[in-house]
Amino acid sequence: MKKFISLVFVLAILSSCSNYNNGELVGVQGRNSYVEADPFGMTFIPSGSFVTGPSDQDISFAQNNASKTVTVDAFWMDDTEITNNEYRQFVKWVKDSLLLQALVDDQIDDYILKDREENPINMIKNGQESPRINWDTEIDYQDENGDVQAAIERIGVYYTGDAQFFGKKEVAVENLIYSYYWIDLQQASKRANRFNRVTKEYEGTVVNPDGTTSPIEGRQSFVFKNEIPVYPDTLVWISDFTYSFNEPYANLYFYHPSYDNYPVVGVTWNQANAFSIWRTQYLNSALSAQGHPFVQEYRLPTGGEWEYAARGNLDQSMYPWGGPYTRNLLGCFVANFKPLRGNYVDDGSLIPARVGTYAPNEYGLYDMAGNVAEWTSSAYDESSFMFTHNMNPDYKYNAKPDDPPVMKRKVIRGGSWKDVAYYLQVSVNDYEYQDTAKSYIGFRCVRSYLGNN
Repeated sequence: MKKFISLVFVLAILSSCSNYNNGELVGVQGRNSYVEADPFGMTFIPSGSFVTGPSDQDISFAQNNASKTVTVDAFWMDDTEITNNEYRQFVKWVKDSLLLQALVDDQIDDYILKDREENPINMIKNGQESPRINWDTEIDYQDENGDVQAAIERIGVYYTGDAQFFGKKEVAVENLIYSYYWIDLQQASKRANRFNRVTKEYEGTVVNPDGTTSPIEGRQSFVFKNEIPVYPDTLVWISDFTYSFNEPYANLYFYHPSYDNYPVVGVTWNQANAFSIWRTQYLNSALSAQGHPFVQEYRLPTGGEWEYAARGNLDQSMYPWGGPYTRNLLGCFVANFKPLRGNYVDDGSLIPARVGTYAPNEYGLYDMAGNVAEWTSSAYDESSFMFTHNMNPDYKYNAKPDDPPVMKRKVIRGGSWKDVAYYLQVSVNDYEYQDTAKSYIGFRCVRSYLGNN
C-alpha cells in the first residue's frame, strides 16, 4: 500500500512538470523566472515624473523649451561617457571581423566554425551558403603561411607600400566599415502601412533611407542596412579651432593609452548610434551562447531621458548638482567648462577631463554637465516641446541624404569643456548635425529596464 501511494505521488510530481493538460490556464510551462542582471558600468534610473523646461532666464532667447510635467519610464544609463578605450574595443572588433570574414572567404580552415564532427557550419549569405566565422579563434598575425597577411592586403586593413607613414603599420581608417541592419518601427507602426486583414495584403509604401519609395511586400520591407565608417575624426582638434596649436591631440588623444579613460570625441551621431547597435549585438551574442534570454537594446538616450537623469531627482534644479552656482563652498568649480574669459584651466582641465573626475549627481552619474556635450537620439525642433507627449516625450526623424540640413539636426545636451555655464544647465537644448563630428561632443548609452518576473 505504501509503495502504491509513493508511486501516485511521484506520478503527480512528474505530471505537474510536464505539458499535461488539466484544462486550467497556467501559461506556457518550462519558463524560468527572469531577473535582469545589473549591466556593467551602468546606473539604474527609476521611473518618475519631473518638470522639464527652463530653470533660469532664457538668456539666448532661443524659445526652444517650456515648462511641462512629463513622466519617464525606468532605464539604465552609463555612469560615465563612453571612453576612448571602450570605443577602441568597437573599432578593434570591426577590424578583426573584417579580417576574419576575409579569412573565411579564403577558406582558411582554422577560422571556420565547425560542428563536433569537424564539418563546417554554414549560413545563408547573399542567397548562397557560406561558412560561419569561428569567433573564438585568435587571429595569427605572425602566421608562417602568409594567409593573414594576404587577407590584410586584399581588404586593406592597414596601409601598405608607399601609403605607409614613417615606416609604421597604420590602420586604413576609411576601410573600417561597420554594417548592420535596423528596423524602422516608426514607418511600420503607421496604420496605412499595416497588413490589411480583409484584403490580406499590404497597401502602403515604405520610404527607403535613400529617399526612394517601394511597395510594402512584408515585414522585411521595414528592415534596412547601414554601413558606417567607425573610426573617429581625429582631425577635429585642428578643424574646430582657428589659429590654435592642437596637433598633439589630433595625433594622440584617441590612440595613446594615457587618454584611455577620457571621453571619446570626434564621433558623429551616426557613429554613436552604430556603436550602440554593436554593443547590443555583442552582449546578446554572449548571452545567447550561454543560453540566457536577450536584453533590451543599448541606444542613445532620448532628450527627455537625458534631462530626467541629469536632474538626479532634484526637480526644479538648474544644474545636476542642484544649486544655482558653479562653485562649491571652497570656491572651486564643480564641472569642466569654460569658466572665465580665456581661462580654461581654472576648473582643473584644459580639454576634456578623465571621466569621473568631478563629483556625480544624486543618481551616481558623472559629468552630466560639462566635460563633453552628449548626443541624444532625439531630432531637434524648436517647437518640439509643444507637440511631444507627456509620457516618455521624444521626437525622432530619420533624415534622408537629400534632406535639407535643418532636418539633420540632433539634440545634444550637457555642455562641454569649451562652453560657458549657460549650456551646462539641465534644461538647455542645443543641436548639432548628425553627420558632423566635433572635439567637444561625445555620448553615453542607455538601456530600457526590463523588470523582473
